[in-house]
Amino acid sequence: MRRSLSSVLCGALLATALVALSAPPSMAAAVPVPGDPLTGSGAVSRTVLTSAQLASGAAPAAPVSNDAFTLPANAAAPAHSFEGTLTLNGVAASGSFTTLKDPYGYASTAALKHLPPFSVQLVQNGSHLVPVARGLQYTGSPYWNLAVGAGRAWTESGDGGQTRASLPFAMIERNANCVHNGVLTFLFTGTSVSNVRYQVVNETCEYFQFDLWGQTTATYAPGGVSGAEAVRAAYATEVSGRLPSKPISALATDHPSAGVDLSAFGGGITPSALSTFGFLFEGVNYVGACPTRQGAYPYCSQMLLPSYSTAKSAFGGLALMRLAQKYGPTIAGELVKDHVTEASGTAWNGVTIDHALDMATGNYSSAGYEVDEAGSTMSSFFLAESYADKMTAALSFPHKASPGSIWTYHTSDTFLATRAMDDALKDRAGSGAEIFAMLRDEVLKPAGVGPDALTTLRTGNSASGAAFGGYGMFWTQDDIAKVAKLLTVDDGVANGAQVLHPGLLDATMQRDPADRGVTTTGSVPFRYNNAFWARDFTSADNAAFTTPFSVPFMSGFGGISVALMPNGSSYYAFSDNNEFAWNSVVVQSNKLAPMASGGGTGSCTAGDLLGNGGFETGTAAPWTASAGVIDNRTSLQPPRTGSWKAWLNGFGTANTETLSQTVSIPAGCADAAFTFWLRIDSAENLANVYDTLTLTATPAGGSAATLAQWSNLDEAGYARKSYPLGAYAGQTVTLKFTGSEDYSLQTSFVIDDAATPAAG
Repeated sequence: MRRSLSSVLCGALLATALVALSAPPSMAAAVPVPGDPLTGSGAVSRTVLTSAQLASGAAPAAPVSNDAFTLPANAAAPAHSFEGTLTLNGVAASGSFTTLKDPYGYASTAALKHLPPFSVQLVQNGSHLVPVARGLQYTGSPYWNLAVGAGRAWTESGDGGQTRASLPFAMIERNANCVHNGVLTFLFTGTSVSNVRYQVVNETCEYFQFDLWGQTTATYAPGGVSGAEAVRAAYATEVSGRLPSKPISALATDHPSAGVDLSAFGGGITPSALSTFGFLFEGVNYVGACPTRQGAYPYCSQMLLPSYSTAKSAFGGLALMRLAQKYGPTIAGELVKDHVTEASGTAWNGVTIDHALDMATGNYSSAGYEVDEAGSTMSSFFLAESYADKMTAALSFPHKASPGSIWTYHTSDTFLATRAMDDALKDRAGSGAEIFAMLRDEVLKPAGVGPDALTTLRTGNSASGAAFGGYGMFWTQDDIAKVAKLLTVDDGVANGAQVLHPGLLDATMQRDPADRGVTTTGSVPFRYNNAFWARDFTSADNAAFTTPFSVPFMSGFGGISVALMPNGSSYYAFSDNNEFAWNSVVVQSNKLAPMASGGGTGSCTAGDLLGNGGFETGTAAPWTASAGVIDNRTSLQPPRTGSWKAWLNGFGTANTETLSQTVSIPAGCADAAFTFWLRIDSAENLANVYDTLTLTATPAGGSAATLAQWSNLDEAGYARKSYPLGAYAGQTVTLKFTGSEDYSLQTSFVIDDAATPAAG
């Protein structure tokens, strides 16, 4: 029998059995977090934030280096386990504050210069301290809300038998999206806790920057945590599910022949204004550091980052694509006034949800580039906290043009669009449905977005209020990379299901030449479609751009950019000095994988040049394949979509299998590309290459060129691959997969949903 169950699973079952036999009893208490346990001796030389200093009641004179809050290299496993509630006492009057930038005079309010009420339930998994509640938490403070991230616990020899803890947290401006990142530390035993030292020395906020620090008493109430074991297990799963991450320097090491200039990444941004950046390429999140005014942030991977207007794309745009996938794309054409009762005037006649997301309602004061956004009406909208006041401001622009004819940027338009989508969802799913909850549960969670990014600002400063839509979400490095991956690499497929409407996604990503959105005003015209920006690139931008292409991007107030390149890479940068510099990264990305046009600037007839790309005919033609490669069994190697796929190898014996198709690339189709989804499953258990899959392209009368090669070391679930074929325009080319296994331990190479799209 081809690929028996025993040949595929025997290695995995044996490994599982060995772990079960060798695991210590404590392992049964919680799923361990990857990287635990700590193995240091605890011999740490410490002169800052010593146990004596944390026991002292003296107020600190200034912030200290973040190194003092960071898990040291020689940390030993924690001697105690924290499970209960930590409450910081007297925060309304404690601490010091230094203003660094404050043009609007916020710091003239003395009460604003302190932490908000701070009480957090925590559980511990190994050396990891995990808050029970993650993401934005409403505190009731007139000025600040709060988010607490997962920290660490460890033992140092100088702490007198106590366990040392450190936690990241973020102060979030009430009714606003500014995030000020901090860190705290304390010592604890099974029943007691020391004073807590804290400091905030970083922010992503263009208009309000400060240092805040202090030391205060705290209370530890052990126990009382409902579902503690589930919280521990969920955090272990969360960490193991993060994208592979490497420092940005590794990009040059991993791709030495590309000649990548690393200075482009994070370049063009004032260093003191940069919070962090990252570049997603071939499934790896190459990340920059997280600098602060006191050195590197101890929890860079968990630094909380504001969305600002990237939420217009990641909330408004994604929500519409999800609704269209569930209920059909005509939902985009439903009228705002039919779903938002307050929009009853004639100004909203004919204005659709799509018009509102495209910033083309025809209702505005000035058509100048973002003039209205900086005006008094939008100021009233941003300052309004109640739903009624926000809605009144959003509807107060006068009617001046036909819907869809003029682009005028208003954050309030996205608020109206999300309100309309919320009502459209309720019409179909019942009054208990809610638009952000749908986005969270049906798009973000399946895409692997973590709990720090699963909350949003709402009206009334309340969890029961209406989601803002146009701003108010939050990101970590991993979370924004996963959203980018969902759009650029996974084609709207999350956890094996199509969660975003393919047609709307293609239009949003500038792959549909018939729907590129509206053209913006301003000195540099952009495209704006479904709440996503896009910029066209040609050889005038760089001589290497021999084929024109378009880069969709998300953009946020102050200096936030998320560029979504058509070669599958993505770049994000979070800063707060009004610097939006990413064009040079496009040049570097093109060195790694030349851009294929997304469809907006192509010159040949649009369509798929490949036949039977999903193998759903149940036969190979027009492919040529080894016997049995076209397969519809799902128990071991499932198709990505439909019932059929191509399954090469997987025997666990020496063999070679092939799959090929000859494609004609019309002249002028310089943006043609070969795309497909690849799943690699292997029972090999050593870090050596034993089994390989090679993709070649052979033009008629020419020699084969290797486009890519994979091995058992590349084991992963379905991932989208794309390779430009513009060099073969005007020719026929044979695309061929060759899979080879050695004499033992199976590796399966599974291909589905192949295509060779050409843009018209």
